[in-house]
Amino acid sequence: MSASNVVAEAHGMTDETWKRHANPWSVWTRFAAIPVFELAVWSRDWIGWWSLAGVGAVLVWLLWLNVRLFGPVEPNSWAARGIYGEKLHFEGKAPAAHRIVLRLLMAAGMLGFALITWGLTALDVWPLILGTAVLVLCQLWRIDRYGLLFEQHQNATQQND
Repeated sequence: MSASNVVAEAHGMTDETWKRHANPWSVWTRFAAIPVFELAVWSRDWIGWWSLAGVGAVLVWLLWLNVRLFGPVEPNSWAARGIYGEKLHFEGKAPAAHRIVLRLLMAAGMLGFALITWGLTALDVWPLILGTAVLVLCQLWRIDRYGLLFEQHQNATQQND
């Protein structure tokens, strides 16, 4: 079993859950959770250990509730096609060219995450903002790439039928 499948199973990602996760509301509210998470961590300077309540709430939202709250959708929007493509990637159906680009985007996203971590640890704004911008841009690009993967898979499937 691949690491991707382990992650998907850890989040309880069934076919139905993937369809719910593809809902644009699910996608965009996950992006909206990034600054909320950052604010929750930053708030430790103001409210001390109570900041963990905010961090916990955001993590529950991101890791469990978000992918179950919204209704299932078909791949009719940019965000939905991206998530359907992500599912294909998790299933090992991504060609090598896609996997290479996706790995590069994940590495760049991890650089953004490292900057965010630095900014939140040191309570320093510039690495936090730069890291957030890098992370969000990489994630948007990944979703776009996943959408391209989905469309190519759909075209190949239709040609074989």
